[in-house]
Amino acid sequence: MVDTLHFYQYLIENNLDFFTGVPDSLLKELCAYIKDNSDAKHNIIAANEGNAIALASGYHLSTGKLGVVYMQNSGEGNAVNPLLSLADPKVYSIPMLLIIGWRGEPGVHDEPQHVKQGEVTLKLLEAMDIEYRILSDNYENDLSSLISLAKKENKPVALVIKKGTFSKYQPINKDKINMGELLREEALEVILKEIGDDMVVSTTGKESREIFEIRERYEQGHGHDFLTVGSMGHTSSIALGVSIGTNKNVWCLDGDGSFIMHMGSLAIVGQNAGDNYKYIINNNAAHESVGGQPTVSDKIDIKQILTACGFDKVYEARTKEEIKTAINNMKKDGKSALILYTKQGSRDDLGRPTTTPIQNKEAFMETIKK
Repeated sequence: MVDTLHFYQYLIENNLDFFTGVPDSLLKELCAYIKDNSDAKHNIIAANEGNAIALASGYHLSTGKLGVVYMQNSGEGNAVNPLLSLADPKVYSIPMLLIIGWRGEPGVHDEPQHVKQGEVTLKLLEAMDIEYRILSDNYENDLSSLISLAKKENKPVALVIKKGTFSKYQPINKDKINMGELLREEALEVILKEIGDDMVVSTTGKESREIFEIRERYEQGHGHDFLTVGSMGHTSSIALGVSIGTNKNVWCLDGDGSFIMHMGSLAIVGQNAGDNYKYIINNNAAHESVGGQPTVSDKIDIKQILTACGFDKVYEARTKEEIKTAINNMKKDGKSALILYTKQGSRDDLGRPTTTPIQNKEAFMETIKK
């Protein structure tokens, strides 16, 4: 096991003092330590991993230093373009250190959305000609060799992090931002009851897990819900595609981290969705599914953004009654949205879907046919 404090200190001692990326559950100890020990300008939680590669590139251009980019291995997909067309030695030749959480590592049990990504994590790095080390207890040698290589050849290098690599770290106790009165699961119960037999496309992480358990609790079946267990940030686009192919109302239940990750998608939704498209963003100002790191959703005007993107009506809700009122209005409105403000937190015993993604897809498609 690698001592989180010593690992961070080693980076700082080697002049790697700029951190950016998207939080990952395998890196939550490191991400928490970075957050508690770096100032806001030197630790930027990015919208997506490609955004982080660009930030690290810009920092290198102004300082000559290597940036550190942290991500889950699913984020390699977002990072491919800037890694190959910006940072690669055949383009601008920009050095940086990638720290990648290895979800779905072969031989280690994980959720289905991580299995394929885990199988190709190292292959993708090899295909991009990015040299890597799988971080070991002898982390100083791993880091030293990679940092030297990055500086010598002016190119990105990568540390791949297995599950349980970093020692436990208790973050500095800071008050959570409470955006509303309800927990997300409490709000979801109200939403699912109010929308009845309409179709649902829900976002990655705990939101989809809670929807699955609510349906189980009330023995409602799962055919009305497409649980987007992977591909964070694309829920609104999936829901748009679904809404174009059916006359049923389609409710996109998104999260603030997902919304921010690919915010441009909402401009496309706003200009192309029909009256049957209904968008609900759960805003608790946190990447809660991977450790509770903050988003910037409490600092931006989401209502104005959605209005500017083309939604006919945008409501806001913090209580059960406000949710009910908003949803009943949205049923009568055309293309409309609800910003749902909730407080952070979820049940310790929150489970995961017991159906496979393919079973979920087939049940959802069969329900639409009916």
